[in-house]
This record gives sequence, structure tokens and C-alpha cells, in this order.
Amino acid sequence: MFEDKHITLTVSGSVAAYKAALLARQLERAGAQVRIVLTAGAAHFVTAATFAALTKASVLTDDTWWQAQGQIAHVELADWTDLAIAAPVSANLMAQLANGLANDAASATWLATAAPKVVVPAMNSHMWQAPATQRNVQHLQADGVHVLTPATGQLAEGYSGPGRFPEPTDIVANLMTLGLFTPQTLAGKRVIVTAGGTRERLDPVRFLTNDSSGKMGYAVATAAKQAGADVTLITASTKLTAPAGVTVVPIQSTTDLSEAVLAAFPQADALVMAAAVADFQPDVTADQKIKKTADNDELILKLKKTPDILKQVAAIKQPGQVTVGFAAETQNLLANGQKKLVSKSLDLLAANDVSRADIGFNGDDNQVTFIAPNGVTDQTPKTSKTMIARALVDRVAQLLAEK
Repeated sequence: MFEDKHITLTVSGSVAAYKAALLARQLERAGAQVRIVLTAGAAHFVTAATFAALTKASVLTDDTWWQAQGQIAHVELADWTDLAIAAPVSANLMAQLANGLANDAASATWLATAAPKVVVPAMNSHMWQAPATQRNVQHLQADGVHVLTPATGQLAEGYSGPGRFPEPTDIVANLMTLGLFTPQTLAGKRVIVTAGGTRERLDPVRFLTNDSSGKMGYAVATAAKQAGADVTLITASTKLTAPAGVTVVPIQSTTDLSEAVLAAFPQADALVMAAAVADFQPDVTADQKIKKTADNDELILKLKKTPDILKQVAAIKQPGQVTVGFAAETQNLLANGQKKLVSKSLDLLAANDVSRADIGFNGDDNQVTFIAPNGVTDQTPKTSKTMIARALVDRVAQLLAEK
């Protein structure tokens, strides 16, 4: 994963600083070359000598920063860095990094580093949940920094809560899911991804929808962005945070989705329709809340078909464009998937069985069967939606290269 990568690990003044030594060792075992920046607070918990012995490299501290001769120490280290990790990050260092301060070796090196950045917070739960800290998290994420969620467990204060530093093995596992060194196979390409379940209004307070969480579409948008694409995420309402650097277009109904897709598609290289689109919508939407009264024991709804977005797209699709669809099925997976692939003129279809409780809607895992126009199928193992998304993006890149 990290073979021959240069990783700068910034360690701040948290009681969890001792675990950073274990993290440095884990990163080296994964193939990385590691150098350390130690804040003054961190030096109260773990010495520079410990990290120097582990990494076989000099450690940058505030003392050595001012003693540097012949080179600008923090800029040299920043230029050397392929990946910057701040772990553990105290509330104080997080505030420095979020606000662009450069008043010590750690914050100056961080600011000068153009490489991908990851923050692993560790602090008291009240400090973690404080509005100021959460604002700083949002600032970092808006700047494209990956902020890992701290663990919940026993804290140094003697009680349990969120803010605990994750185990080093878990941190490395999380780093591997971020696609930090993903090949830029979609560089210069414009990709549209749709996500979430559309809502069809019955009245001002009720709507018809489905169980989609949007996780699959958001994973595809993330994977496409990591592969270098200019991504537009057209999304129904979800509880998810959009990946940094992605253009977000919020929608509600299938009609909204249709209008947004058709407006964006002519300028796109690829479209991935991962949204769970309603097949029907109310024939009439009530202007006021539909009331239950003593004489209406039943409510009869008249529904009509929603716009068939992929058929609309097929009518304007150009030879160089790629379209990918999803088929959420509860029976006859391959037959129904093949039928949808042909009828919508798709270049690829990902069919998944949403009747299974362990995959599909709302879960973090999935299993799909990719179906190509020539009838060739390829079933993935059950794995994370992140991994499914990367497999799909790899196929999109290959299809575009063949166009």
C-alpha cells in the first residue's frame, strides 16, 4: 500500500502520543519511509529520541527548527512528503491547522505541505464535541483534509466517551480505504454521479420514497474524485457528507433529478446512475396536508410513471460518452439486469440483490454483478461499498479509454 511512500507523521500533545510510535512502526511495515514532527506538548509524553530510534531519521521539533542551518527545515520536509498524517491531533493543533497558522514547526510544515493530508483526533469527549472543534473539523474537510473519526472508549480522565485515539492497526486500515495514491485514470474527465432515494410528494408533509441511504452513490463519487475526475454529485436528501472537491447538486423528486441530469450530461464524459429512482409518483400533489377525518377510512392514491431518465439520456448520448446504471432487484437478477442494460443503451450495469439483509440498502457492504453489453458478467465478492465503487470506477476509466 505505502511502498516507498514518504510519510510525515506529526505528533501533538495528547496522552495518546505514545501510540504514535506504534503507528510509525505500522506505517514502516506497510512499506513507507516515515519522518516525525514533534510538537512541544508531545515531547512531554514521548521523546524525540524514541522516534529517531524507530524511524532512523532526525525528528523535527521547535528546538531543531530554529537551529537549522543551510536549509529551511520545514520546507525541505514538506517537499519530501507524499502523505502528511497528524496523529494524535489535540484540540489545539487542530485549531492551528484549520486556521492556517504557522507559528511552530508542526503547523509550518503542515501549511507548506502540498501532499494529501489526514488528521486523527484524540482529546477529551467534551473538547471533541465542542462547537469550536466541530467547526475546525468542517474547515479541514472543506480544505480537502481527511479527518478520521475518533474512537469511543475509555479516556484518560477515567470515563468513556468519543475522542479516544484509534488503535494504530485501525488507523492504517482506514488509510488504505481513502485511495490516497489512486492512479489518476480519470484525470481531465467530467463524471456525473447520482445518489440517494428520490422523494415524490403526496402533500406538504408526506412523500413516497425508498430505503436508499445514498452510500453507494457517494462511494462512487468519492472514488471518481480520487481517480482525478471533475465530479458532479446529483443527490437526493441523505445523512452523508459529500466528498471534498465535488460539485453537489441537491434534488428531491425524480423530475428534479431528470432535469439536473439532462442539464449536466451534454458536458459530461460519463454518467453513473446510482440513485434509487422512484418508478411512480402521485398523479396530483395536494396543496395542503391530507387530513384524516371520521368518514375517510381509506385513502386511494392514483400514481403515474416517473420520467425514465436513462432512456432520456440514451436519446442524447454521444459516441464518446459512457453511461452506467444500477439495477436493484429482488428476483431474476441477471435477466432483469440484462434487460435494463439493453433497453437503456448502457455501457455497463451493476446489478445487486437488495432482498439480502447483509448487503444493499443502508448497509456499508455490497455485492454486485457487472453486466457488459456483450453479455459477459463479473460478480464481485461481498465487500465494502468503497471497494465496489473503486471497481466500478476502474471499469468506467477503461470504457472511456476504449471510446
